[in-house]
Amino acid sequence: MREITVVVDNPSTKAARRLIGELDAYLENLYPPESNYLLSVEALKQPNVTFITARLNGEVIGCGAFVNHDGEYAEVKRMFVLPGFRGMKIGRRLLEELESRASLCGIKMIRLETGVYQTEALRLYTKAGYTSCGPFGDYRPDDPLCVFMEKNLT
Repeated sequence: MREITVVVDNPSTKAARRLIGELDAYLENLYPPESNYLLSVEALKQPNVTFITARLNGEVIGCGAFVNHDGEYAEVKRMFVLPGFRGMKIGRRLLEELESRASLCGIKMIRLETGVYQTEALRLYTKAGYTSCGPFGDYRPDDPLCVFMEKNLT
């Protein structure tokens, strides 16, 4: 029987670091360095960040995080599901958990940046109710490889 759980986790664990490493390699293969806005493991350990993992029978197979930007909005970061486990709606479960936890923090808006070549991610976010928005935070506003999206959590 397949039991998938989603939990708040420590990004420093061996399994989380492995997953983040795979995500980095995937993104570095798709985009030039100036278009990759990756949060390090150390950045994911900051108090304003919530990092979660999805596990199948205890094995870490996916992750995601959100950064609380002073209660103004949350930013989804580090969404990834290992290729062999895609199509099981794990990304959707991770996203719903991040949205729920952000909402519990009193955050009313959630935003994200993804890349133009990540069609599966764009499809997931669109189905989840995210819409296009302008650049935010420290992103380069003229980066043609970035897609910015947001969703109202109220």
